[in-house]
Amino acid sequence: MTETLQISQLGDPALRQIALPIDNVHDEEVKRLIDSLMTTLVSSNGVGIAAPQVAVPYQLLIVASRPNLRYPNAPTMSPTVMINPRLLSHSQEKVKDWEGCLSIPGIRGLVPRYRAIAVEYTTLDGTIQQQTLTDFVARIFQHEFDHLSGLVFLDRIESTQDLVTEQEYLKRIVSTPADLK
Repeated sequence: MTETLQISQLGDPALRQIALPIDNVHDEEVKRLIDSLMTTLVSSNGVGIAAPQVAVPYQLLIVASRPNLRYPNAPTMSPTVMINPRLLSHSQEKVKDWEGCLSIPGIRGLVPRYRAIAVEYTTLDGTIQQQTLTDFVARIFQHEFDHLSGLVFLDRIESTQDLVTEQEYLKRIVSTPADLK
């Protein structure tokens, strides 16, 4: 059985470290970490997670959008493990939308992010993959990718007035028709 890992909370120096590249994607330690990250992600109702969030300074993230208690309107996709990811290009258009973070419980913020991005990463089998991501999935990638540089979403908000509690966020998204969000 894979282990659920302790998620570092805001203030933990591990969240501000710069992550290191993974040299051997076939290393058993890397495989165990990926399995544990996936277990931690699912048990926490997250849609993404990065290794620095569990105090492991590796360039590894998982994007796993799916509707859940924290993101009831999230699109469904298969979890994608991204090793040594890179942001290759982005649209000019930025969109502000709500983000939360497993490392910053109880708070949501309106964060400007690129609407469309092109990314490159190494897969579990060691191949290089390029992909274009848009909208919510692009947002997840950018959020998790920031963790690899020691950034959290609070570093990206434009004003403290763009912050709300988790309860207020859920009240807003449940009571707002989809076309007005």
